[in-house]
Amino acid sequence: MPEPSPSLPASGPDIVDVTLQSFRAEVMQESLSRPVLVDFWAPWCGPCKQLTPRLEKLVKQAGGKIRLAKMNIDEHPQIAQKMGVQSVPAVVAFVQGQMADAFTGALPESEIKAFIQRLLGPEGADIDALLAESQALVEAGQIAVAEAGFAQILQIDPEHPGALAGLARCALAQGDSEQAQAILAQIPEKHASNPAVAAVRALLALEEKANSVGDMALLLARVESAPHDHQARYDLAVALNAAGKREAAAQELLVIVKQDRKWNDEAARKLLLEFFEGWGPTDAATRAARRQLSALLFS
Repeated sequence: MPEPSPSLPASGPDIVDVTLQSFRAEVMQESLSRPVLVDFWAPWCGPCKQLTPRLEKLVKQAGGKIRLAKMNIDEHPQIAQKMGVQSVPAVVAFVQGQMADAFTGALPESEIKAFIQRLLGPEGADIDALLAESQALVEAGQIAVAEAGFAQILQIDPEHPGALAGLARCALAQGDSEQAQAILAQIPEKHASNPAVAAVRALLALEEKANSVGDMALLLARVESAPHDHQARYDLAVALNAAGKREAAAQELLVIVKQDRKWNDEAARKLLLEFFEGWGPTDAATRAARRQLSALLFS
């Protein structure tokens, strides 16, 4: 008897174990109505035990839009050999009876999800879920995968402000502010007040500020030698934020607010609000600094 595939047993028509004899019906014919992922695995393969549960989870989440067919290459090597599979785990996607795409290795869930979304096409994508996932990927530094998600949304809605803003953020994350500005220029005026669009505009403005404040080490030295030099502390906050040190940047501005709330027409408070807009309302640094700012302003 063939050894069962790793993880859970095949459950229902969306997840099946296939053999040489059943491959044509379970994979080739089935792919005429929906994409089929063939998971080539082996009992001795450690990464297979990581990949298969991820595939099963995402196929179940797809709600019948895609099938997973698991094939043990030790029991049935012929198909894998015919397709040129050199190592496992390997996943080959079939659409309309033809090989459509493939990958090898135990990819992370986010990359498998993007792979599946490409197979399903625009009609298979949930825009809100895909947008949230892509935005989270930007924060996690997985820019290429995030870009694919935003592009998928734009196939459905070419003017989607969140997706366009997302691509602009990806450009910023890669140090290309000109490209970010070019993308923002494509966004219709009616979406100018969209929070995601406003956030990217704020990030661009902060980047411009950061280009003019000077060396962070020198600013730190100035603040240490003159704790009430509000301009130096303000510039230090800008530099810290540009370096990704959000909490530290916010703390420097909160010190100014505490020492002299009205300095330079409340510049410290206003910059904090720019930070909050750029970071987003759910960011941990935004929430913490907003609470502290409220406590200072209303104490």
